[in-house]
Amino acid sequence: MRPDIHPVVFRDRAANASFLIRSTAHSARTTEWKDGRIYPLIDVEISSASHPFHTGTSRVVDTAGRVERFERRYGRAVAARH
Repeated sequence: MRPDIHPVVFRDRAANASFLIRSTAHSARTTEWKDGRIYPLIDVEISSASHPFHTGTSRVVDTAGRVERFERRYGRAVAARH
């Protein structure tokens, strides 16, 4: 086990959820947890509270827009070379 493992609060800003987990990550920011103690705070963009795989929600992906963008960037250049 690593000797520098300590409790850290990870906050998922998208889902407004916080998790108290043991980690080796360090942060200058702190927060008060439910037990009244102060812990280092690390903000994350996505966690199990907001990830579509874990929540069961899905997002609509604009595949047509992606294909058109790809064709604009690379489609004509590839056709011109052949």
